[in-house]
Amino acid sequence: MTTAVVVNFNAGSHLINCVESLMRGGVDRIVVVDNGSSDGSTARLAASNPDVVVVATGANLGYGGGVNRGLDRVDDEYVLVLNPDVVVDADAVKVLAAALDADRRVGIVGPRIDEADGTLYPSARAFPRLGDAIGHAFVGLVTTENPYSRHYLMTDAIHSGARDVDWVSGACFLARRSTLAEIGGFDDDYFMYLEDVDLCWRAGRVGWRVRYEPGARVTHVQGVSTKQAPYRMLAAHHRSLLQYWWRTTSWSGRLLAPVVVAGLAVRLLLMWARRGLQGRGGH
Repeated sequence: MTTAVVVNFNAGSHLINCVESLMRGGVDRIVVVDNGSSDGSTARLAASNPDVVVVATGANLGYGGGVNRGLDRVDDEYVLVLNPDVVVDADAVKVLAAALDADRRVGIVGPRIDEADGTLYPSARAFPRLGDAIGHAFVGLVTTENPYSRHYLMTDAIHSGARDVDWVSGACFLARRSTLAEIGGFDDDYFMYLEDVDLCWRAGRVGWRVRYEPGARVTHVQGVSTKQAPYRMLAAHHRSLLQYWWRTTSWSGRLLAPVVVAGLAVRLLLMWARRGLQGRGGH
């Protein structure tokens, strides 16, 4: 038995499409956590799909905080966590569940994620080493065809076969409820971004394996909710980067904190500037 937990924030018709794909995919129960939407999307959902459980938080708790609210309403052992702008293929959930069935040491499994234009999104990645993180953070602004980005994004890995990975994207994954319960679910302190990396990192530390199963496929529109406040989301991303670095770094490594903070500040300013130029180009 599988319950899906979808976190919604002004996703509009994408939420309806997501829920309908889950129903076609044989999900037993669907819980939609609404993070204070104002677009009427949950009202439209309730009208078209009255069996869906809607949990209204009354405020934007962030992605991880929203998922945690949804987990409180889950009784099934398998939990599919996903964004509202994801559409799952008809057999995707069954393929993911089979991966958990096959090995009880696997606690989290992620599907192949395609973007709306059909291109592969690098949803299975390695934990960022400091050197790779620095290279990807700055060189990756220009091109991801560099050794730092290629290692972090696992560009050279074979995505046609199932394999163990460090972490999978929180945009869509299937997990054991017992795994999430053991590690306390998502860390609510991450408002947006890196909450999935942190979740998989903590799962691995207590012995759970994380797996990538490209035989299960989903399509992700990308950024339906985050594009509504791009500058705030960029700031949240960099705050999460700093938080994750601090949590996973040794005490001696934390001596580099001033350098890391300065580097993230510079990168954030560059990202804001690039966003501003892109915005002007769009008018």
